[in-house]
Amino acid sequence: MLLFDSCSVWTAKIANDDITTFITAVCLMFGSYYCFNIHYPSELASVLEFLQRCFFVINPEKGTKVVEKKNKKRVTVNPRVFTLISDLSDHEWRENL
Repeated sequence: MLLFDSCSVWTAKIANDDITTFITAVCLMFGSYYCFNIHYPSELASVLEFLQRCFFVINPEKGTKVVEKKNKKRVTVNPRVFTLISDLSDHEWRENL
């Protein structure tokens, strides 16, 4: 069942008792963005892009699931996400020395 709210955001209500863990719910939600070709909401764009690149290992060479804003420079990777991934990689690398 699809719902439409005043913010013009589509949400889906899924009635399924098999979704018993948080990880299963996140995987289902994330997969829905790709199956239904939905852009990430701007409020969650950084979080969802981080999940996409670090946990689901989806690193496209071009394109993004983030809704583009007018007058904003187009980038392949969100700068905040890139910085976090770089810092985490650097931290892991230093711990393995």
